[in-house]
Amino acid sequence: MSDLVFIAFPTEEKAEEVRQKVLSLQREYLIELGDAVVVVKNEKGEIKLNQMMNLTAAGAASGALWGTLVGLIFLAPLLGTAIGAASGAIGGKLTDVGINDQFMKDAASVLQPGTAGLFLLIRKMTTDKVLADLQGVGGTLMRTSFDETKETALREALAAHTSPAVPPSPAVP
Repeated sequence: MSDLVFIAFPTEEKAEEVRQKVLSLQREYLIELGDAVVVVKNEKGEIKLNQMMNLTAAGAASGALWGTLVGLIFLAPLLGTAIGAASGAIGGKLTDVGINDQFMKDAASVLQPGTAGLFLLIRKMTTDKVLADLQGVGGTLMRTSFDETKETALREALAAHTSPAVPPSPAVP
């Protein structure tokens, strides 16, 4: 079972920074994500989703490759490439993996104009290590499917501000 987390940030840059941090935790096998999407609400109130992968482009590239191969069989590789790219792009556009786009747009409507949020679909995580790495990144937890203890721990980790260690003053004789 996956858990959904939505964290609001004051800027798109901060949301992207935290997404990159979480993706680096995934490379360390501390968290397994189903999706990580940065959502931005511009000054006009319009909502834009920054997905990790552009499925339309991926579908077009895959379709073009398969269309070229099929086109070679029928001695019309350019026609096959064009048809394959178009059908792949349509298929990619209609495919929705991870978090439902309409749900993200509806949830992001609570953001203030000019701010951003980060949606995380978490399949598995080593909670104590992930929370330690997210310590003090800021942000406001907007929605989560965690139980109350995990949710409280995440709120505290986001809100905690780490202060730099101050070296002790040298003793004066």
